[in-house]
Amino acid sequence: MKLRKEKVMLVDSSDNLRHVIKDYLEISGYDVTDYKDGAEADNGFNKGMFDICIIDVALKNYDGFKLLHNMRKLDKLVPIIVLSSFASKQYRIKGFNLGCDDYVTKPFSIEELELRMRAILRRCQATAPREYDTDDEIIKFGNFELNYTEMQLVHPKIIRTLTRKECELLKLLLDHKNKLVPREIILREVWGEDDNTTSRSMDVFMTKLRSYILVDCEDKVLPKRDGQRKVKYEDGYQPTVEICNIHGTGFMLRVLEK
Repeated sequence: MKLRKEKVMLVDSSDNLRHVIKDYLEISGYDVTDYKDGAEADNGFNKGMFDICIIDVALKNYDGFKLLHNMRKLDKLVPIIVLSSFASKQYRIKGFNLGCDDYVTKPFSIEELELRMRAILRRCQATAPREYDTDDEIIKFGNFELNYTEMQLVHPKIIRTLTRKECELLKLLLDHKNKLVPREIILREVWGEDDNTTSRSMDVFMTKLRSYILVDCEDKVLPKRDGQRKVKYEDGYQPTVEICNIHGTGFMLRVLEK
């Protein structure tokens, strides 16, 4: 079965930025209603039902903080992410005091914004759209299946029982397959903190997951030479599933669609 699309309210006075964010979120599977004008957004929020809201508080001809106040007064539970060019501490505090769930300063990464959305939606038990049956929590990718409930990675050659951390880490990568997941997001979502110790721990877990995935193409992997760190394959061969390390930035679970 497929879940319904999460409904997103997007408010930003900048046509270019608003369209870019809307296009990206719609490609990612969200149902986006966007507003350029704060008064229209206020009225639209009163009439609509949204799973999450993203609002710029630096709106033209309208007080974005007033919009935030009105939204929170009407609905105390809907997640609200503030976008703002106001980076100072006083504006951040004002946003959180008025009830926002996150405060993102401009300029920002749209990929990270979407990850923040997913994290908030997970905490609200409003799971983002997925292409698998959520009753069994079985996620298929390439020749693999992740049985999230049983914490098992299933392949025709082997069934491997994962640790809780390995399972959460693989599931996070699968939720964002073929997209870069920043290191800081992984650390926050799986470990709950970001420091040198947990960063090293994450790298160890990633190395383990890579070794598990290699079972799918172990006969195509070339022997490593001295000092070689990256896995290399026979000429012309491309793995259908691969965990890629984007150096210094994050990781991507690359899955070739059949």
